[in-house]
Amino acid sequence: MAKKPRGKKTVATARSNDGIDESALTRGELRKLNALRKSVGDTLGEQTFAKWLEKRAKKTTIDPGDKNADLISDTIMALINEKGLRIPRGGYIVTRGRGRIIIEQAK
Repeated sequence: MAKKPRGKKTVATARSNDGIDESALTRGELRKLNALRKSVGDTLGEQTFAKWLEKRAKKTTIDPGDKNADLISDTIMALINEKGLRIPRGGYIVTRGRGRIIIEQAK
């Protein structure tokens, strides 16, 4: 008896109807999208995910930066502008001591 030919396996499309590019999503985002599709349906899940992804993209683009690094750079730039402070190449190590800051030239 001959085996029946199997049909082609269908692969999920990389782009859904709402324009969500699934190939560009991370694994966690794909899990969230699939969970939303299962819980509230395909169309509503994709709409909800698109809104969530847009809101998340706005939130992550704002980088607050490092407050301490900003404070150090502002202080050093003020000294450079006022007194003509010159910083040689090679870098420095900044550590904290008892009530003071210790700056040593990197070796």
